[in-house]
Amino acid sequence: MKDCPFVFEKGLAEGERPLVIQKAYQVFECTWDDSLENAYEDKNKVGQFDGIEGPYRNFNGVTSKFGCHFILKIDKILMKEKYADAIINGVKAKSFPKVPVDYGYRDSTNFWYSRFRRPIACPIPAGKEANLDSVKYAANRMDPEIKFTEGACKKLVRVPRVFLKTVLNGCISYAKENNIKLIDEKTMDTINDKRRQEKKR
Repeated sequence: MKDCPFVFEKGLAEGERPLVIQKAYQVFECTWDDSLENAYEDKNKVGQFDGIEGPYRNFNGVTSKFGCHFILKIDKILMKEKYADAIINGVKAKSFPKVPVDYGYRDSTNFWYSRFRRPIACPIPAGKEANLDSVKYAANRMDPEIKFTEGACKKLVRVPRVFLKTVLNGCISYAKENNIKLIDEKTMDTINDKRRQEKKR
C-alpha cells in the first residue's frame, strides 16, 4: 500500500477493522453475518482463484464456483458533517459532494442525481406519498391503548412504507413514557423536535 494516494484512519466500529479513507464522503463499517446458512463454514474456502466446488449456499457465503454473497450488518455509518447536516436539515444542490451520482438519492421531496458539478433534482410525484387511510389503519392497530388523530397521521404520509412501523413504534414509546393516550399534531411536532435534537447530538 506504499503507493496508495489515500490517507487512512481508524473508524468508529469496535474490534479489529480495516482502516477507512480519511477523505471519504461516507463509509459503512460492516460485519459479515456468517451465522446465516452456517456460512462460517466457508471462511477457509474464500479466495481460491481457480474456483470453489460445491455444495453451494442459497444466499450467504459461497453461492457458485466463482461467486460469493455476504449478508452484512451495518455497525457504523461515517459521514462528513456537512453532508449529514444536509440529510437532517434539508438537501440542497450545494450540499452534495462534487462527485457524479448516477444511482440517485431520494429525500422526501426530490430524487437527486449529479453529472458532476451540480446535482439535478427531479420532484417526486405526489402520488408517491402513502395513502392517508393506510397510515391511519396501520397507526391505530399498533397498540390497543394508544391512538392517532387524523392530523397526526397526515404528518406521516411521507414516511417511506418500509420505515412506517419503526416510526409508529417510536411515537407509541414516547406516548407511553409521557402518559399520552391520543397522539395529535402537537404531540407529533414534539416528537419530531425531540428526534431532531437527538440527531444533532
